[in-house]
Amino acid sequence: MRDITRRGLLGAGLGAAAAITAAGCGSGTGTAPDGAGGPGTGRGATPSGTPKPSPSPSTGRPIGDGSTADTGRQPHQPPKPVPLEPGQTPPQFVVFSWDGAGEVGNGLFPRFLELARNHGAAMTFFLSGIYLLPESKKSLYRPPNNGIGASDIGYLTDDHIKETLTHIRRAWLDGHEIGTHFNGHFCAGSGSVGKWSAADWRSEIDQAVKFVTEWRTNSGWTDIDPLPFDYRRELVGARTPCLLGQDALLPAAERLGWRYDASSPGGRQVWPERLGGLWDLPLQQVPFPGRSFEVLSMDYNMLANQSGNSTQGVPARFPGWKTQARDAYLTGFSRAYESNRAPLFIGNHFEQWNGGIYMDAVEEALKGMAGKKDVRLVSFRQFCDWLDVQDPAILAKLRTLEVGQAPAGGWNTFLRAS
Repeated sequence: MRDITRRGLLGAGLGAAAAITAAGCGSGTGTAPDGAGGPGTGRGATPSGTPKPSPSPSTGRPIGDGSTADTGRQPHQPPKPVPLEPGQTPPQFVVFSWDGAGEVGNGLFPRFLELARNHGAAMTFFLSGIYLLPESKKSLYRPPNNGIGASDIGYLTDDHIKETLTHIRRAWLDGHEIGTHFNGHFCAGSGSVGKWSAADWRSEIDQAVKFVTEWRTNSGWTDIDPLPFDYRRELVGARTPCLLGQDALLPAAERLGWRYDASSPGGRQVWPERLGGLWDLPLQQVPFPGRSFEVLSMDYNMLANQSGNSTQGVPARFPGWKTQARDAYLTGFSRAYESNRAPLFIGNHFEQWNGGIYMDAVEEALKGMAGKKDVRLVSFRQFCDWLDVQDPAILAKLRTLEVGQAPAGGWNTFLRAS
């Protein structure tokens, strides 16, 4: 397990009927682990003095210094979405997402890539830009309102950066989405992302993109395959650290042409709507078995309501806590699946908190959802593809259904063409 005191904790849940601000990294309840970015314009020039690699049929056409490459259409994508037919039951969408998306030697990244492959699932990986920046080059990072090279999450070792590159490459080739969790994960103090301006967010995004698209220049490694995508085109959404700063982020994200933001805290299990030009896809409140309140749909928020700020609670309680976390996800899933079919959004980290029980809970929950009729395990980007082709009037009607509310008269009556 990583040095949590160095990286911090990402979390905050809904406890005792009150939201502890911001999911993932709540104010006053802890600090956090992770990072994320967006699509810019152009392909980026080769840095001065860096030889431009030659094209390779196996790695595609190099972009910039060859850290990334255009390999064509992304593999393993679902068929082009179509509008719902009159009276048709909506699919049950579920999005599993990962904040930070770095591999630190615990094998969690490849474990969940394999799980997804075995169950036909696509996921979203919100990559922290500095996870591809060697610590020896941290002075290249100029975080807004913080010191040069500062970060509230740790830089990865060179070996772990190489592993992360391997798994990010495989993730995209397997059909998953690569979003951004930005860089330094600042959640407190005068430099908190919650106090950033739109200009600050644009600087942070540009740097996150630069770290991903120039890892070869920054590391000097020439024996590793490029990431097989143009990140400036790939990047269409993000989750902010601690779910803070969305209001200032949105103008910058819209100017970049992003399609969604996944940073709203405490969302309800209802059909989403737009904030400005972006789809607002929040972490959601789901039932917390055995408790009188609901919890945010993220692993750390389960932990925060079980062992507080400690990631190493009482081992004797691990089995019960794992069951409670798994059943929270499954209960939230069933509530939507059997009623309004609102999409379910789940957030995770590649962490071994409380003996790794939350990783087991997420895996068991995914297995409990996969294969059911009408269930689609998709990335945020794929879900946006579906939303964008639907009749706005139909989506507006779906939004009239409250949490746990089934359509009166069934779907055939509720969504019948007028």
